[in-house]
Amino acid sequence: MRSRRIDITEQSRPVLARHAKLKFDEARQVWVILVPERVLAPDEIAVEILQLCDGVRNVDQIIDVLAAKYAADRSLIGADVIAMLRDLAEKGFLAEAQDTKP
Repeated sequence: MRSRRIDITEQSRPVLARHAKLKFDEARQVWVILVPERVLAPDEIAVEILQLCDGVRNVDQIIDVLAAKYAADRSLIGADVIAMLRDLAEKGFLAEAQDTKP
């Protein structure tokens, strides 16, 4: 049986866990992650990173997108992205994308 926690590396392809949903809360005008009996309100940068966690891109590619968009040092962005994703993975909000065959 596979552990629901994942180890985030630059080759990981993270997606939100099956029980988690990223949704815009119209009433509060903020993005939230909904999980059973919990709500997490990530900041704007975290939302942008989570929107890139589509199970197709790996962490390395997510870092490249953000470094290019913000014209920032890749190593600094990379450290922050990996730290944030590791934190969310540890809390059970992220899963590793599974390869599917057509």
